[in-house]
Amino acid sequence: MTGAGTTARVEVAIVGAGFAGIGMAIALRRAGRDDFVMLERGTSVGGTWRDNTYPGVACDVPSHLYGFASHPNPSWSGTFARGDEIHAYLEHVVETEQLGDRLRLGTAMHWADWDAEHEVWRIGTSTGNVVADALVLACGRLTEPSIPEITGLETFPGPLFHSARWDHDAHLGGLRVGVVGTGASAVQIVPQLARDAAHVTLFQRSPAWIVPRGGAAYSTADRDRFATHPDELARLRADLYAEGEARFASRSGDAVASARATAEALAHLEAHVTDPALRAALTPGYAFGCKRVLLSDDFYPAVASDAVTLVPTALAAVEGSTLIAADGTRHDVDALVLATGFASTQQPYAELVVGEGGQRLAAHWSGGMTSFASTVVAGFPNLFVLNGPNASLGHSSSVLMIEEQSAYVARVLDNRAAVGGVLRVDPVAELTYTDEIAAAAAATPWMTGGCRNWYVDERSGRLTLLWPGTVDAFRARLARADGSEFLPGPVPLPVPSALRAPLEGVA
Repeated sequence: MTGAGTTARVEVAIVGAGFAGIGMAIALRRAGRDDFVMLERGTSVGGTWRDNTYPGVACDVPSHLYGFASHPNPSWSGTFARGDEIHAYLEHVVETEQLGDRLRLGTAMHWADWDAEHEVWRIGTSTGNVVADALVLACGRLTEPSIPEITGLETFPGPLFHSARWDHDAHLGGLRVGVVGTGASAVQIVPQLARDAAHVTLFQRSPAWIVPRGGAAYSTADRDRFATHPDELARLRADLYAEGEARFASRSGDAVASARATAEALAHLEAHVTDPALRAALTPGYAFGCKRVLLSDDFYPAVASDAVTLVPTALAAVEGSTLIAADGTRHDVDALVLATGFASTQQPYAELVVGEGGQRLAAHWSGGMTSFASTVVAGFPNLFVLNGPNASLGHSSSVLMIEEQSAYVARVLDNRAAVGGVLRVDPVAELTYTDEIAAAAAATPWMTGGCRNWYVDERSGRLTLLWPGTVDAFRARLARADGSEFLPGPVPLPVPSALRAPLEGVA
């Protein structure tokens, strides 16, 4: 561990130790590259699965697909893993891969500057400086809670917190609890609160399409069979992969698949909500797939019960313990949970990264995130972004995308010598890729479905979060990247005027 005020020198610095950071470390090790460091601001690895500890937290991707291909886990408790299981799985992978000596916990990145003179990244952290040939941003896209601007929110006297920062010291049993939001976290939280709270008041800005979750617990015999017959576990993963790829059709606007999925969702709603007015309030007015499709078997029964009041509009204002909805109705509560999502299209880390000519990544992305191969960015040499622009999925496991991106990074690092040691993305390649994304997304529900979703950047109206294709298509697209996306040879550029720290040990 490097102390404050000292500088470590490595080939690759990875920021983040969730799925993306760990996946990148595995890929580097497999490629014979061991000169790297993992910078993690938290006190343990796990990212999203460390931070989200709310009641009922679980994955909505089948567990045997939500893991690294190189680290199958026969011990998942059921079809869908709990959050604490996923956190423990990531800790186990780090231990198995012996990444502990490369991991700096409690180390936040404060800034990262490209030094054009020395052709290195200089990174300032809370535990000392790092100089690296390459920088990998594996910071995650769902890390910074989005807190809505609600008049008077600061006047609320009771427990108040975001779902991703759950206050376990706040005992909500027997209290009247307000919940803002009906997204993926809320549909897991509300049924849990409905069991213990005196009452739950749920504020819904817009309803979600919800399909049955299904799934079951794995028995001891199942887990023993997976452990002793890895070929059977591999077949299960392959089947789950194929099912996920098939789901893309219904999410992306295929007429037949979308109609079938819509009918399934409406039947699920009708089966659990008999009140016509409540059912109408829970029925989306936009195309299936436009927003993230949710999985739940217990959300509708909870909302239809006497334990929950649905307010089919946004929370507009707070006056002490009284919540005022946009429709003017007033609701008294004792505690308030904000299940309001994350800063997704405008990644907070972008403000910390300065590339060639002193340009901030946030400025480069001022009209929405752009890249080539969803991974490399023009104007930011030897920089790689995982889980960033157009690398999310709405139909399958994000881990699959991380594995493809990590393999791409390892491959292009091997080819650095061919371009003079510095991987500078051709701006034309980035523009062409961005146009490809726009063309592929143009007719999909994400762009035409009549909803406001977190996949689209509000500043430009472009799809910037989702990859508008299958995992197979992403793999094929990255395979076609032949190195021509990088400019040949050295390109003289000005050195940023302000150097924040000395470069000890850099020739």
